[in-house]
Amino acid sequence: MANWDRNKRFLLEMVKQPSNNLCADCGSSEPDWASYTLGIFLCVNCSGTHRNLPDISKIKSILLDFWDDALVEFMRENGNATAKARYEKCVPPFYYRPQEKDCCILKDQWIRAKYERLEFSEEGNYYQQAYSSGIYDGTLWKKSNDNKQFVRRRFLLSQKDLSLRYFVNDDSKTPKAVISMKDLNAIFQPEKIGHAHGLQISYQQEGRGRNLFVYHDNGQEIVFWFNAIRATRLSYLKRLNPSALEEELIPLITRTSLKEGYMEKTGPTQWEPFKRRWFILNATDRKLLYFKTSLDAVELGAVFIGTESHGYSVKECQPKHTRGCKWRCGVSMETPDRQFVFMCEQEQDQKEWLEAFREVISQPMTPQHYTTEASLRRRT
Repeated sequence: MANWDRNKRFLLEMVKQPSNNLCADCGSSEPDWASYTLGIFLCVNCSGTHRNLPDISKIKSILLDFWDDALVEFMRENGNATAKARYEKCVPPFYYRPQEKDCCILKDQWIRAKYERLEFSEEGNYYQQAYSSGIYDGTLWKKSNDNKQFVRRRFLLSQKDLSLRYFVNDDSKTPKAVISMKDLNAIFQPEKIGHAHGLQISYQQEGRGRNLFVYHDNGQEIVFWFNAIRATRLSYLKRLNPSALEEELIPLITRTSLKEGYMEKTGPTQWEPFKRRWFILNATDRKLLYFKTSLDAVELGAVFIGTESHGYSVKECQPKHTRGCKWRCGVSMETPDRQFVFMCEQEQDQKEWLEAFREVISQPMTPQHYTTEASLRRRT
């Protein structure tokens, strides 16, 4: 007969081991659930997805559930490292491995890819052909630029010419837009877009930032699209930097914004009325983009953020006037050309923006950043 306290103690010892002390799927700390059919330790969130795979993964709480001797021994014989060696054996270098704070669809499809489709093992890696073949052709729902409606559009991704094209009709030969991989970025934005599978594709056109907001009803399909884009971006980066190591290029494939949200903004004289704008701070290229709303296709403007030694700084402030201003938590940014004043709704928002700006200012500039700074100055 199993000893409840003894087996619980064994499990707690196992989950403290370096190979088991992080969730096997998202890397979050202190996992307190386990799949006793796969032999892995999980966080509570990932365990929820495993519950949706009852033929593959069966879940127990380490602390609350009863464990018999045979299951404890199975966990001892396996563990996260053993499972990773099998189920993540053939993960492509460009494939995005979700982390704790990533959206649900990324984590859900990562788990299904590993254990349900066996996508990264020798048995099922034919699934990778969909996003690794060098071309991806299909339809996505795209937000119309004129209204909030989403319309069905055909997209064509080509690794050969390093571009993403989309067409108004499935049988159209002339694309509505041809997007180069040079500045393209893709990031899941389910809350902003209002769909669990919402993907934001950003790029540069005529010197200005542009956004496409798309989704697909099938979670597997939209994650395939995301990783096909990442594969094509990595191909572009390798051509651009032939001597660079692959591990140096991986972080540059797609980038998350450091901070997004609404602030109120006044003009260069600081006597213009404040207007609410949606801001996106990108740490990689050191740019603060602003849009009229969170779902606008084209930026209204951009602010480059350099280092303190180049004349950039940020602090709390009170504006000269408050005409049109509804919020009271000010942020002042000094640049070599002018002072920018932004107003935040809450003190917490103000604190987060100040921290984000200071993080960018504290990082050294690269040669590419000097080029970006010069380009933005020519626009103003």
